[in-house]
Amino acid sequence: MKKFRSIRAAAIAIGVFAVIIVFSNIYLKTFRLDLTEQQLFTLSDGSRAIVEGIEEPVRIYFYFSEESSRELTQLRTYADRVDSLLEEYASLSGGRVVVSRIDPEPFSESEDDADRYGLQKVPVGSGGESLYFGLVGSNSLDSTEVITFLQPDKEAFLEYEISQMLYRLSQPAKPQIGLWSTLPVKDRLNPQTFQMEPGWQVIAELERLFEVIEIDAEAEEIDEDIDLLLLIHPKAVSSSMQVAIREHLARGGALIGFIDPLAELDQGGSNPMMPSLPTGQSSDLNWLTEDWGITLRTNEVLGDAQLALSVAGADGMPVRHLAILGLGPEQMNAEAVITTGLESINVASAGILDIYEPKVAVTSLLSSSQFASNLDAGQFQFLRDPNELQAGFTPGAKTIDIGIALSGRLPRSLLLASPRQADSSPDSNSIEADGNSDLVPINVILVSDTDLLSDRLWVQVQNFFGQQIATAWADNGSFLVNAVDYMAGSADLISVRSRGRYTRPFDVVQDLKREAEAKYLQSANQLQLELAETEQRLNDLESQQVAEGRLSLSPEQTAAIDNFQAEKLRIRKQLRDVRHGLDQEIEALGSSLKLINIGLMPLLLTLLLGLLVWARTSKREG
Repeated sequence: MKKFRSIRAAAIAIGVFAVIIVFSNIYLKTFRLDLTEQQLFTLSDGSRAIVEGIEEPVRIYFYFSEESSRELTQLRTYADRVDSLLEEYASLSGGRVVVSRIDPEPFSESEDDADRYGLQKVPVGSGGESLYFGLVGSNSLDSTEVITFLQPDKEAFLEYEISQMLYRLSQPAKPQIGLWSTLPVKDRLNPQTFQMEPGWQVIAELERLFEVIEIDAEAEEIDEDIDLLLLIHPKAVSSSMQVAIREHLARGGALIGFIDPLAELDQGGSNPMMPSLPTGQSSDLNWLTEDWGITLRTNEVLGDAQLALSVAGADGMPVRHLAILGLGPEQMNAEAVITTGLESINVASAGILDIYEPKVAVTSLLSSSQFASNLDAGQFQFLRDPNELQAGFTPGAKTIDIGIALSGRLPRSLLLASPRQADSSPDSNSIEADGNSDLVPINVILVSDTDLLSDRLWVQVQNFFGQQIATAWADNGSFLVNAVDYMAGSADLISVRSRGRYTRPFDVVQDLKREAEAKYLQSANQLQLELAETEQRLNDLESQQVAEGRLSLSPEQTAAIDNFQAEKLRIRKQLRDVRHGLDQEIEALGSSLKLINIGLMPLLLTLLLGLLVWARTSKREG
């Protein structure tokens, strides 16, 4: 009888469990509970707003090679996170976002589709297998957006990339970028040779992604349909254009300004395409930003003793140029979407931005090292040897901003004020008095160098059977494309911030490795020191042997060699012991983790379930 009751109870439990599973799959499919520390599976408010703004259906195809990634545990974990996040988008969209996961198996139609969309094929393993890990999005107008490869090191910006894709697919037209430049950045006809001369490669990159509208140098207004105004070397801006730029900002438009105290590609004469422009190689936006507490120094160029790159000197030998700088990851803001993932940016004769009591929030994007200081721009007029810049240069003790992002809200009256009204512009106290109704959001980026956009500092363009092939060797172009992409997006997209990481490193294992490697390195250094000392002693003895005309080793030499061999064997044994100790500690840790995950946790759960069954049975029998 008791056995029958137990069987019946087990059958009932299984039935109840099955009913719960079916019920949850049908009625609780959209219910989610995010228990991660940083709410990694919960979309930000900006992403939610973008999803709610989608009117026509959008399809997202998630390409991931299952078989090729079989041994790549960390990558598969990240792929699961991507899949879960995509499902969250689909769940919130009410059917307007449809997600499909595709395994592009070798020689299949799905693999052909992945190649056709331009997804990156990464070779893995020794058998020639290839791995796909990317996203393809399409809308009802057959427009497509592609993320060629989801890099795990950009995990913190995963939500931003997906939201960016959805935003682009939900927009009927590309954002319009207004380009106003006094430098020949676009393809042009040379009036002297009547030959077409190519423009800068970075502008060609922008034209692939956005609708770039060139604004005439003598224009007096800016079309209201322009989302972002890109100013490159804006020297001698007319009063009417200044008013137009202010009105663009006052209606919520974004602005990116590349200014320069010494634009090396501006030859100082009148531009043949814009004969009304005066001479001079400097440009700034001080007439606009001075009221905000930000200005560009005039007649001063940034020099940096640490970041200076080598160029050909007067005698043809390489020499470090204090004003031509190579910025590395340490000089870029790793927390900003614009600069994340960038590794190198080169600048030439950049300016110095002064920030004093700013009325807006200032975020540094690009900066110098702490060994930077100012150089007189007049030194470059007849500079023949970069070594001349070293004379009188005194390195500073703090970093200097080269690129900054400005955000916040300003009174409309301050934005529309002319430079002549600067003295009567409202201060920080009057900003509050104006009330929130008259505050305008500001989205501006200032970069104190125009030369970084030129081809010579970041890309090599070659003609390959009539086609221009660009090979980038620095990230200057990516910096501008990222900046334009970020600023031309919606306010919801801009609000999507970096999210936390799903994968967690094994800190204990890494600490053990670092500790053992430190011991290993210390022993190795000691070995090298003893080797050098012994070799020096042997050299001295050999020199003494040659001087005395001996043909055989002396007892001292023989003893020194024996001591060296014995010491060498002793230290090598110590190195092996350190390495073996490291392996043993890691193996012991791994065994402990396996014991906990495979043995202890299931045992605890089994005991807990047994206690519950025993308590329930005792209660019934009692």
